Amino acid sequence: MPSPRLPIIAGNWKMHTTPDEAMVLAEDMLDDLESIEAVEIVLCPPTISLVPLAEMLSDTAVLLGAQNMFWADSGAYTGEIAPAMLAPYCRYVILGHSERRTLFGETDEIVTRKVQAALAHGLRPIVCVGENLQENQAHERAAVLDRQVRAVFAGLSPAQAQSCVIAYEPLWAIGSGHAATALDAQLAIYGIRDLLGYLVGPATAAAIRIQYGGSVTAANAADLLAQPDIDGALVGGASLKAADFVRICALAQQAKH
Repeated sequence: MPSPRLPIIAGNWKMHTTPDEAMVLAEDMLDDLESIEAVEIVLCPPTISLVPLAEMLSDTAVLLGAQNMFWADSGAYTGEIAPAMLAPYCRYVILGHSERRTLFGETDEIVTRKVQAALAHGLRPIVCVGENLQENQAHERAAVLDRQVRAVFAGLSPAQAQSCVIAYEPLWAIGSGHAATALDAQLAIYGIRDLLGYLVGPATAAAIRIQYGGSVTAANAADLLAQPDIDGALVGGASLKAADFVRICALAQQAKH
């Protein structure tokens, strides 16, 4: 039975593309993305490219997301960007990505503050959670996901929670070329949804979209997206290749509808 949740595919371009390159990449895939129905498609370029891309995409169904933000409305936070600065251009913002946690020391508390700030400004957070290789091998995945999900969602109302997307991204899979198996990803995401049922109620948990992220490619996307609890993908490297990203979005349409 098809999921009632609208699939969402987000392309995280990370620290790739100049503004000119971002415009070319978006243009290369835009016509094909526009032909894909019943899938929410989000491009997350570097911050410097959000303004020109917002203009390019203004009359299309393709949405924009930021890769990060700070929790304060303004202040002496050199190099940071406030949610109000993103809100005119973005629908989504990626928060708690594994690279932010591991390379820049973001804690569960920091991620929670950012999620709350995003929601206060009308942005929809893509909340990233996932275990590292050591935790996975020690069979600690469930405990790690429990801690990360509780930190964010225990303080949200059902309406706020439903405005969020969760991306399960096992750290050991990101950029490694080795994605989790479809079954393993499904089991992890099923566990997240089960926990959400206790935190925000079963009906809200059933409505929250949960993506898989971690070396998603055009070759493995079909198996991942066919799983009943996987509602899309947070795509890294493959989102920088127009044909591959379009293919992943098309596979989401086929898998869920």
